[in-house]
Amino acid sequence: MAIAVVVGAQWGDEGKGKITDFLAAQADVVARYQGGNNAGHTVVVNGTSYKLHLIPSGILYPNTQCVIGNGVVVDPTVLCSEMEYLNERGISTETLAVSGSAHVIMPYHRVIDELEEAERIEKIGTTGRGIGPAYADKFSRCGIRMAELADEASLRAALARTLPLKNRLLQRLYGHPGFTVDAILEQLVPLLPTIRPLLTDTSLLIDKARRQGKKILCEGAQGTLLDIDHGTYPFVTSSSPTAGGAAPGLGFGPNRIDQVVGVVKAYTTRVGEGPFPTELHGSLGDEIRERGHEYGTTTGRARRCGWFDAVMTRYSVRINGLTGIALALLDVLDAFDTLKICTGYMYRGQPLKAFPTDLEVLRDCEPIYIEVNGWQQNITGVRRWDDLPVAAQEYLQIVADAIECPVQLVSVGPGRDQTITVKPVFPT
Repeated sequence: MAIAVVVGAQWGDEGKGKITDFLAAQADVVARYQGGNNAGHTVVVNGTSYKLHLIPSGILYPNTQCVIGNGVVVDPTVLCSEMEYLNERGISTETLAVSGSAHVIMPYHRVIDELEEAERIEKIGTTGRGIGPAYADKFSRCGIRMAELADEASLRAALARTLPLKNRLLQRLYGHPGFTVDAILEQLVPLLPTIRPLLTDTSLLIDKARRQGKKILCEGAQGTLLDIDHGTYPFVTSSSPTAGGAAPGLGFGPNRIDQVVGVVKAYTTRVGEGPFPTELHGSLGDEIRERGHEYGTTTGRARRCGWFDAVMTRYSVRINGLTGIALALLDVLDAFDTLKICTGYMYRGQPLKAFPTDLEVLRDCEPIYIEVNGWQQNITGVRRWDDLPVAAQEYLQIVADAIECPVQLVSVGPGRDQTITVKPVFPT
């Protein structure tokens, strides 16, 4: 076993940070392959919460090599602030490596992000952190890469090449005054001594680790239903958080991947706009939100909550080639006497078993539910499958059967130790 990929199998916020942190204890390398600081992970270690937005969760283990790959877009200010945040809490960042090929989120990207969202008739719900515009520049071949932050002269030359294009857009379309090279340099040059030692050929680093037989854990941000190709477009992110994004986002062949673990909540949540068939309105949805602390790590936005959607998750199993799931936040359901699982959709009087890729069809879908018994007891202290209440075991088995994918891990609380291993991801 060399490479395992952990992906979000819903709309993001599934608890990937906790699962990645748990698996990082067994991994030698933890590598982030896409997204930017529009995502957030909350990891609890010995009662202390760590909020991470860009740096891989494995950084909390002192001997684990952490990688930010070429598929990530990096805000240098956020990167340095997050390193400082960790260092102040006694967490070393000396094992962090950043791909020189990763693209940079510049100050003008954040402004463009906010201005574009303000102009949209139908809001996407962007975080305004510049991720989309940074990826747009990457694919328009006018972006700036982390390697160009190696020294002031390289950064100045890159800005002189790119900034006139951005200023014409800002000034002529939006009436914004634009930016000067010197103003941006004033922000970024003080950060260069921190960034320079991090710059690495991370593809080569990962390949060397693989050849040495080391265990490599790859993590994405967001979730499958926010994938630019396979998500509920246009209410998506600007990259590929699916397992297929790991290989190009880190620089290895797809045949190197041995396992793909999909993280799912025991229920479903969504942030921002877009259709959500199993969404609960009223007191029941509010209770799930409060019990699960369903507020964004990065934005603080309240998440929309609903019952588990097996139709959507089956789609994620297919798109990602999931070999198993890590089911998170099972303990949130402790309080309910009955639970519902969506096993199909009804669309204009016709049953659908497959997740529709047409957004207009999805808007009109009504969930088809099965109802199951709850267990109504606290499971946060359970550490073995056999010690789970029978009703909880049955719920998990019904979910696994409905999505056609086995359960590998079960999370019953935010702490590292509050995890039940059904089948190891990294066998010893």
